[in-house]
Amino acid sequence: MGINSFRRIALPLALAPWLLAACSSSDQAPATPAPKPAEKTVFDPLVQTEQRARDVQTTVDENAERARKAVDAQERGDSSP
Repeated sequence: MGINSFRRIALPLALAPWLLAACSSSDQAPATPAPKPAEKTVFDPLVQTEQRARDVQTTVDENAERARKAVDAQERGDSSP
Protein backbone atom coordinates (compact mmCIF):
# COMPACT_ATOMS: atom_id res chain seq x y z
CA MET A 1 0.00 0.00 0.00
CA GLY A 2 1.33 3.37 -0.93
CA ILE A 3 0.74 6.76 0.61
CA ASN A 4 -2.06 7.45 -1.87
CA SER A 5 -4.02 4.44 -0.63
CA PHE A 6 -3.62 5.64 2.91
CA ARG A 7 -4.88 9.10 1.99
CA ARG A 8 -7.95 7.66 0.25
CA ILE A 9 -8.88 5.79 3.44
CA ALA A 10 -7.78 8.30 6.09
CA LEU A 11 -9.43 11.40 4.64
CA PRO A 12 -13.02 10.09 4.74
CA LEU A 13 -12.43 8.67 8.22
CA ALA A 14 -11.14 12.03 9.44
CA LEU A 15 -14.11 13.89 7.95
CA ALA A 16 -16.81 11.49 9.21
CA PRO A 17 -17.22 13.05 12.69
CA TRP A 18 -17.49 16.53 11.18
CA LEU A 19 -20.12 15.40 8.71
CA LEU A 20 -22.14 13.67 11.41
CA ALA A 21 -21.99 16.74 13.64
CA ALA A 22 -23.08 18.99 10.78
CA CYS A 23 -26.05 16.78 9.91
CA SER A 24 -27.31 16.33 13.46
CA SER A 25 -30.02 18.61 14.78
CA SER A 26 -29.07 20.59 17.87
CA ASP A 27 -32.68 21.75 18.47
CA GLN A 28 -33.78 18.47 19.99
CA ALA A 29 -32.39 17.25 23.26
CA PRO A 30 -31.76 13.53 23.43
CA ALA A 31 -34.64 11.71 25.05
CA THR A 32 -33.68 10.31 28.43
CA PRO A 33 -35.95 7.73 29.98
CA ALA A 34 -37.18 8.30 33.50
CA PRO A 35 -35.01 6.51 36.05
CA LYS A 36 -36.49 3.26 37.23
CA PRO A 37 -36.93 2.70 40.94
CA ALA A 38 -34.31 0.42 42.36
CA GLU A 39 -35.33 -3.20 42.27
CA LYS A 40 -35.14 -5.20 45.45
CA THR A 41 -32.43 -7.81 45.54
CA VAL A 42 -31.43 -10.54 47.95
CA PHE A 43 -28.59 -8.29 49.12
CA ASP A 44 -30.84 -5.46 50.35
CA PRO A 45 -30.94 -6.66 53.99
CA LEU A 46 -27.15 -6.96 54.00
CA VAL A 47 -26.70 -3.50 52.53
CA GLN A 48 -29.11 -2.03 55.08
CA THR A 49 -27.27 -3.76 57.90
CA GLU A 50 -23.96 -2.45 56.60
CA GLN A 51 -25.35 1.11 56.44
CA ARG A 52 -26.64 0.84 60.01
CA ALA A 53 -23.19 -0.33 61.12
CA ARG A 54 -21.60 2.68 59.40
CA ASP A 55 -24.05 5.01 61.15
CA VAL A 56 -23.28 3.43 64.52
CA GLN A 57 -19.54 3.70 63.87
CA THR A 58 -19.94 7.39 63.04
CA THR A 59 -21.79 7.95 66.31
CA VAL A 60 -19.13 6.06 68.27
CA ASP A 61 -16.36 8.06 66.60
CA GLU A 62 -18.08 11.36 67.39
CA ASN A 63 -18.56 10.39 71.04
CA ALA A 64 -14.94 9.25 71.32
CA GLU A 65 -13.73 12.56 69.88
CA ARG A 66 -15.88 14.50 72.36
CA ALA A 67 -14.50 12.41 75.23
CA ARG A 68 -10.90 12.98 74.04
CA LYS A 69 -11.47 16.72 73.90
CA ALA A 70 -13.00 16.70 77.39
CA VAL A 71 -10.04 14.74 78.82
CA ASP A 72 -7.54 17.05 77.11
CA ALA A 73 -9.37 20.10 78.46
CA GLN A 74 -9.38 18.63 81.96
CA GLU A 75 -5.64 17.86 81.76
CA ARG A 76 -4.92 21.47 80.76
CA GLY A 77 -7.14 22.76 83.53
CA ASP A 78 -9.70 24.37 81.23
CA SER A 79 -13.19 24.74 82.60
CA SER A 80 -14.95 23.74 79.35
CA PRO A 81 -13.86 21.75 76.26
